[in-house]
Amino acid sequence: MPQEKIKSLSVKSLTLIGLMTAVTCILGPLSIPLPFSPVPISFTNLAIYLSVFVLGMKKGTVSYIVYLLLGMVGLPVFSGFTGGLGKLAGPTGGYLTGFIFLAIIAGFCVDKGSGKLAWAVPGMAAGTIVCYLFGTLWLCMQANLTFSAGLAAGVIPYLPGDIAKIILASLVGPALRKGVQRLQ
Repeated sequence: MPQEKIKSLSVKSLTLIGLMTAVTCILGPLSIPLPFSPVPISFTNLAIYLSVFVLGMKKGTVSYIVYLLLGMVGLPVFSGFTGGLGKLAGPTGGYLTGFIFLAIIAGFCVDKGSGKLAWAVPGMAAGTIVCYLFGTLWLCMQANLTFSAGLAAGVIPYLPGDIAKIILASLVGPALRKGVQRLQ
């Protein structure tokens, strides 16, 4: 019987996942509350955009899930330096869940295009749209809003900032990716 090949994460991979999780833990709590919405402006998606450039789809998604688990057990890593399961059950829980799909979709496109912006930018945009869908549906259920009211409270005011974050990640991400690949 042939010996099966066991895949394991290298020390370098584990270190990079931990590093990008730490970056998310630093950027995630930084938020700007808006008086008309229970959803603050967050920098979590910027951290995810950068993570998928550095780590790719699989490891970038693992990095975000580790961050999410840290927040779920109560570490104050979510927006406004909050944590706990209550945050997932609250109005922003759909966005926190939707970020998983953001990492998968954006990471897939970054990997598929070898970090080229022609793939990465549409991937980040598509991932953001899916995240918005999860977040808006959850916000509507939590706050008893219509879908259009949910978009007005949880999506439309955030579009300019998210476009800026995608542009910033597009400027910084490829250089980070190239630097990490050089280490191999």
